[in-house]
Amino acid sequence: MRADRLIQVLLHLQSRPRVTAAELADALEVSVATARRDLEALSAAGVPVYPQPGRGGGWSLLGGSRTDLSGLTAPEARALFLLAGPGAASSDHARAALRKLVRALPATFRAEAEAAAAAVVVDREGWSAAGRVRPPEVDALQRAVVERRRVRIDYTGATGRSSSRVLDPWGLVDKDGAWYLIAGTDRGPRTFRVDRVGALDVTDEPAVVPDDVDLQAEWDRVVGEVELRRSATWATVRVAPEHVDVLRAQFGRHTVVVDGGDGARATVRVAAPTPLDVARHLAGWGAQADVVGPPEVRAELARLGAELVAAHRGTTTGARP
Repeated sequence: MRADRLIQVLLHLQSRPRVTAAELADALEVSVATARRDLEALSAAGVPVYPQPGRGGGWSLLGGSRTDLSGLTAPEARALFLLAGPGAASSDHARAALRKLVRALPATFRAEAEAAAAAVVVDREGWSAAGRVRPPEVDALQRAVVERRRVRIDYTGATGRSSSRVLDPWGLVDKDGAWYLIAGTDRGPRTFRVDRVGALDVTDEPAVVPDDVDLQAEWDRVVGEVELRRSATWATVRVAPEHVDVLRAQFGRHTVVVDGGDGARATVRVAAPTPLDVARHLAGWGAQADVVGPPEVRAELARLGAELVAAHRGTTTGARP
């Protein structure tokens, strides 16, 4: 749900004792199904919005037309800003609206609301296959970020080694369905994949979070470092123009079309961490991909080809039975 539309829904509900999904859809210029999903999303997030079925029914804020945003409880305000914050990152208007909403809240709720709005960064560019399941630990980590509580986790690193760590959680990142925790450690800020977190305990100890921490800037730094490692080796490849999209599917954002070709061959640059990684991606292309360079990638391809020939020498060819 977009943050700017969420705010529109809340303001619309404030001014009326009851509203139907059709009326809301007309006011917001969206479909009835979208309006209904928005209302259900608010309710599921803990905002006091509830439906009344039957003739003359509709959706209302708890308390009717006299309710305003200052009537939200602390958990309701936190739920609202956790839902709205990530979507506001890409919209100046939504960010301005969130600031106004913060000012409308009781002073005792403002710090948590602001922390909730900044607790999650959304990055739509995935590093690998989409369709991941949201880790159950995300909710507890969000609470730790908002309440500024230290967490104790069991964590399994990329090498498979497990360890117990105490962290100061700064914020979470949703990268196309893969969740990451950015946290302070005794060695400085570190990033942890949430799906590698085992046991999790939100302690009563206050977390140490720098006042000037910028979660988006910290994540941009992490992405820059990872992308640098993932694109350490570039290779120039010539393929038929109709195969450029297949290369792009293999190498993702590390694909640059240098020359689209004139019907014969297109020139494309692709990247991976090492020459061997590039060669492994291209080995299955056979003669359909002409690898111009660098020599290190061509050497790895030749080595892989020789290994395949040696492994399959003497294999009977011909029609399959």
